[in-house]
Amino acid sequence: MNLEVLSRTAQQSSRLQNHPPLLFVHGACAGAWCWDEHFLPYFAEQGYDAHAVSLRGHGRSEGNERLNAASIQDYVADVAQVAQSLPQPPVVIGHSMGGLVVQKYLERFRAPAGILMASCPATGLAGSGLYWAAQSPFLALKTVAMMEAYKHSPHPSPVLAHTYMFSAQMPRWKVERYAKYLVLESLQAVLDMATVLPNPRAVKTPMLVLGAANDAVFPRYEVENTARAYNAPVKIFPNMAHAMMLEDGWQSVAQHICTWLRGQEL
Repeated sequence: MNLEVLSRTAQQSSRLQNHPPLLFVHGACAGAWCWDEHFLPYFAEQGYDAHAVSLRGHGRSEGNERLNAASIQDYVADVAQVAQSLPQPPVVIGHSMGGLVVQKYLERFRAPAGILMASCPATGLAGSGLYWAAQSPFLALKTVAMMEAYKHSPHPSPVLAHTYMFSAQMPRWKVERYAKYLVLESLQAVLDMATVLPNPRAVKTPMLVLGAANDAVFPRYEVENTARAYNAPVKIFPNMAHAMMLEDGWQSVAQHICTWLRGQEL
């Protein structure tokens, strides 16, 4: 599979000797671009070799014509392909759907550490769907209607992007800019998020779990439940929504990851 990988090499002045590389895995509808906006250059400045993969059918990776058939296990295979191309097993960092991909990856493959950001929970997507409907039935119906209206468009609407990914204060021009890079997600992958559950007992990798206080996708209690499932530390960032790597205040998330990584014996 020909996959897009965006990479930033650690700056020589700050390079961490013998530290494993970082591999970032995006969430539904996104691509490697979402990490290259802030995170890849930041971590390169901190001394890490940082890479981000566009899963098949996303970004500039091949597979767009077969996207709807792509499964979570296909995405796991994409991560494994890129990880095996690196000089040593990478730390894997997954956001949203990419968090589920990372959880399933770690059931089968060795990694020095795993980090989940606003991740699909260890209990799957079903509980979150009920939460969305219970919190705002009107919004849930509106979302279904808008998805139907946009199903023939190559991109989700900026309105949906703003509702689910970004804080209310995010400037409209930024939302519209990012929305142009979004793609409609694989129907199979969305179904898998509700039915393909992780097995935390199979994961022996040290984990860090991060969440956003204003996340409209995965509420705080699900982030905390996921952390308990992995016996992992958890941090909830205030005044932040789902797209933690793009939101104002992304630096605090990146700094927390750096601090945690440097505290591990990798």
